[in-house]
Amino acid sequence: MSYFKTYMLLIGIMIIWGFNVSVIKILVEHIQPVTITSLRIFTASLIVFLILGMLGLIRLPKKSELFYIFGGALLSVVFHHYFLAEGLTKTSATNTGLILGMGPLLTAIFSMVIFRKKLTFIRVLGFICGALGVSVTVLAGSGSIHSINLGDFDILLSILSQALSFILIYKASKTMDPRLLTGYMMLIGSFILFAISLWKEPHGLASISSASFSIWVAFFFSAIFATGIGHMTYNYIIGKVGAAESSIFLNFNTFFSLVGAAILLNEAIVPAHFFGLIFIVSGVLLGSGAIELLLLRRKNKAV
Repeated sequence: MSYFKTYMLLIGIMIIWGFNVSVIKILVEHIQPVTITSLRIFTASLIVFLILGMLGLIRLPKKSELFYIFGGALLSVVFHHYFLAEGLTKTSATNTGLILGMGPLLTAIFSMVIFRKKLTFIRVLGFICGALGVSVTVLAGSGSIHSINLGDFDILLSILSQALSFILIYKASKTMDPRLLTGYMMLIGSFILFAISLWKEPHGLASISSASFSIWVAFFFSAIFATGIGHMTYNYIIGKVGAAESSIFLNFNTFFSLVGAAILLNEAIVPAHFFGLIFIVSGVLLGSGAIELLLLRRKNKAV
């Protein structure tokens, strides 16, 4: 797959994930959050295994791969989604957006430390532009940063878990197809989250019985396209281009979540949001290596 097709695919995933933020907000307003999250991820795992079965990619994991499967299930599914749900009940959307915007930078730092990977000046500039774009976009919607509280610490643990999971997925991709890894991670993680929901939300299953048809449409959109196909594809790309290079596209999540909120929840988009988008796009072009690749091709042609 060419770099252009890969980048377009990543942008497509970010659009779906951006709209998925509003969809999840609708779901948790009607069904208790940990319960619906566990069911959503379990459904997504079934979709992933169905696709993998059609592609003939299902196999039992080797003993050496069990660490990555269970580690990824804990980091990418259980810790990330649990702390995100907990944090959202205690802190503001502004603080949440700013902290989640640190994801690409944290992933790049972990890549440097674990893989001893050096980042060029252009890519560092890209991560800074992306973080600035996320900050402008989030602050434009609220006008200020709310006071720091324990919810912010939960959100930080959530994004730390996700960033570490990207590194784990990239390492696991050397021996296991990331799409198969995604299926196992989701299946195991959904069972752990469901056990947590039984303890934390004893009436969670009862809240499902009152869900309307539109809620179920939202549920299956989130489970099939955003969680199942989206994460399977994104993790596959991580194995191809790297954790840091893929994570820079997460900056688009902030903008597309605003677009989704405007369409699905009738929230306002202001001119400053588009100003933030300029920084986000600049950050993606610089941080993903697209600019470096273009400069390298021009240099080779000149030679």
